[in-house]
Order: sequence, then C-alpha cells, then structure tokens
Amino acid sequence: MLNGLNIILVEDDEIMGGSLMQRLKLEGATVSWHKQTRTALGAIRTPRMPVDAVISDIRLPDGSGEELFTTLCQSTTPPPFLFVTGHGGIEQAVRLMKAGAIDYVAKPFEISVLLERLANLLAVGPVDDLPPVLGISPAARRIEDLTQKAAASDGAVLILGGPGTGKGLVARRIHEMSDRCAAPFVTVNLAREPDAAAALLKPGGSLERVGEGVLYLHALPLLPEAAQAGLLAMLESDFPARIIASCRKGATEIVARGGLGAELFFRLGMMEIAVPPLSDRPEDAVWLMARLFGAMNAHRAVPLDGISGLTEEAVRNHDWAGGGRELRARMVRGVANAAGPLLQPTDLFPDYIADGGPLRTLAEAREAAERRHIVTALERCDRQVGQAAKLLGVSRTTLWDKMQKYGLQREDR
Repeated sequence: MLNGLNIILVEDDEIMGGSLMQRLKLEGATVSWHKQTRTALGAIRTPRMPVDAVISDIRLPDGSGEELFTTLCQSTTPPPFLFVTGHGGIEQAVRLMKAGAIDYVAKPFEISVLLERLANLLAVGPVDDLPPVLGISPAARRIEDLTQKAAASDGAVLILGGPGTGKGLVARRIHEMSDRCAAPFVTVNLAREPDAAAALLKPGGSLERVGEGVLYLHALPLLPEAAQAGLLAMLESDFPARIIASCRKGATEIVARGGLGAELFFRLGMMEIAVPPLSDRPEDAVWLMARLFGAMNAHRAVPLDGISGLTEEAVRNHDWAGGGRELRARMVRGVANAAGPLLQPTDLFPDYIADGGPLRTLAEAREAAERRHIVTALERCDRQVGQAAKLLGVSRTTLWDKMQKYGLQREDR
C-alpha cells in the first residue's frame, strides 16, 4: 500500500510509536521516527529524501504537533500532515485542517483506519484538488468515503437527509468523480416542478437531454405516478443514464407504502447515503461559516478582521433546523450589517444572550446535551448501536428509542 513512500512519524509514546513504525514498514514505507518536535522539525525541513507525509501526535513532550506544523508553514509548504489526537483535541485538529493539515484520526483507533486515511490523503494530492464537500467532521468524511464508492460504481444512489444538508452537493460530487463526468448532469426538483411528468417525458425533456449522464431527482417521493410509469418503461428499455435521487426518508419507508413507487425502488436497487443534520456536525457548521465568511467579507466596503471565538461557539451550539441554507442566510445578513471589527454572535443571532448564547428552556438544554452525548457515543463506536448503548450504560432498546426521538438515523454501512 505504501511502497516507496518516505514517512516521518512524530510520536513520544513508545508502544504506539513502535506499533505504527512496524506496521508502516510492513506496508513498504521508509519511516523516520521522532519523539520530539525539535528533531522532527529538522528532519522535515532538511530531509535526506523527499517526505511524502507526516504522522504526528498533537501532544508532545517539548511542544505540540500544532506548533510543529505552524512553524513549518512560516518558511515552507509542509508535506501532508495526518494528526493523531485524543477526543478532547478534536477541536484543535479541526483548526489544523482549516490551516491545511489534510486529516486527523482520533484515539482510540485501529491501525487499519489510520492506514486507510493515510492512503487517501496521499492519493488525492493537494487538498485544493478535492476540497471537502460537506465539512471536516468524522461524519462528513464518512459521507465522502461513501461518495467515492458510489462514484466508482454505476448503480443508482439515494441520498437521505433533511433540508439544507447538502444532498445536491453530494450528488454532483458523485457525478464529477465518476466516469460519466463529461456527460450532462440534469436536475429535476420535484418539489418545485409544476408538471414533473412533462418535465421528464416531453420531447426535449430531462430523460431525453440526460443522454449517458446523470439524472438527479430531488424529493423523489413526489414523483407522480405518470412519471414513475414512464421512468420504469425507460429503465426496461436499457436506459443509458444513471439515476441519483434524494429525499428525507429511506427506501424502506417508501417501499412500505407499496404501489408503483415500491416497484420503481426495487427496479433501481439504490445504494443509500445518509447525511446527518448540521446540528449533529457542529465542527462542520463552523467550517462552513469560515468558507462563507471569506467571500462575503470581500464584498464589504470595510472588510471585517475576522470571526470572534464567541461567534464560533454560538454557531457550534445552534440547532440549525434549516441546515446550511439557514447558516448562509444568517451569514449574508450578519456580515453585511456587522459593525466590526469582528463578526459577533449578535450579528448572526439577534436574540443572543452575552453570557450564554441564545437562551433555551431547561428541558431544551437537557435534550440538546443528551442528543450531543448520544452523537458522540455513536461516532466513537462507528455508529454500532449495541456498542454505543454499552458505552452510555443503557439498553439497546432505550438508546434506539432516544435515537428515534432525536431523529438520529442509523447509517447503512
């Protein structure tokens, strides 16, 4: 997997460092192991041979992995960094990714997971060639992995998620990474199309224009029966295009209704990709805010100096019922009207309470905290409900009931 690659390992823990070095060498890499930032800095700045990647713990005895990375950035473009962090350091790792560090893996982890992340970052080349589509959280990276798998196949795909979760972005990413990328990407928004059957089936309509490209059907359950029948007929006559669709509910719920819709789902045999709401991915909300801020701030007569830490915290704690669309709308208003020099919480949330953010009822605060705690447990256990229930000290049934209550869909792996 890593034949011929030169990797620098920065890790002070003897057991972990030894295990990683042994496995990396077994995979064919040349490894230089350093236990302090001082020696690692010199090895990266003046290497005996080009460095392909750096694997670095964030906490080190004479400093931190962050200091190592930022010091390198002051004088050169560092090689791709893969940071190893404890759960409490994820916020720091996310900050480093924004600065260009490429990726991180949280402890505890399987070495196979680290190797997969390392192979992915070495395969994609510079980060600007393939920027994140939904964010930098573990959930967003899982979606990116599923997106790559979908792009490598040619079957139909169903993208699940609520409003503003980026379902259309995932669909376009699948198309752009697939062998069909040069062919058309045709979108039909069934929630807004006054006559969906005509839009699909009429001469010059979507089914005719798509050719060998991708037909993206947004809000699939709203597809009228006439259009379903026409699409089924096309599929039975060697339809050359690929179908990607999106909706809030999974195939199981739609098939349970029976009728033509169920037949269409069986015929398509869709792969499912579930996109969690933005409220479950607070680091992605902050990441998206930072991306939007740069472009919006450039249009101000007097640009702001940046975003305050309180604003980041308020964005991290907001429930984002409207997803990315709500965040964009708040940013448009907030950046335009901010008095500066920093974007403040009240610019985005007029009802913000300075000593604690937008004020919730006690019951709402308890539920929000419980929801975040369940999400954290599921992330640690790779969304295995049984393992997460043991970690939380509740029964599997109790956890499943709470997941249903909070709208935490279980992802199909």
